[in-house]
Amino acid sequence: MGTYQTGEGWDALGDPTRRAIVECLAERPRAVGELAELLPISRPAVSQHLKVLKDAGLVEDRAAGTRRVYRLNPAGVAALRDQLDTFWRRALDGFQDVVEEPNEEKS
Repeated sequence: MGTYQTGEGWDALGDPTRRAIVECLAERPRAVGELAELLPISRPAVSQHLKVLKDAGLVEDRAAGTRRVYRLNPAGVAALRDQLDTFWRRALDGFQDVVEEPNEEKS
């Protein structure tokens, strides 16, 4: 199982094809061939994208006979969600600070 590295997940998701792969894997685990049937790219291209996602810690795989089945890595996805929650809390705190600033009346 790959470890999640800060920033790598966001970089990996910067590509629309990799986001589409993540969306497919969010539905259920799939093999490379299944993903290639759903996407407008070849099996080798799917494999390359899966390698990037795996290196970023967002997907993991297991052997199933002669093929590999990929699924989302819960730890990697949770790390992205934690980062997004942190960004959102900071933004809300910033908005609250602006709202609570005392208004200076103009003379």
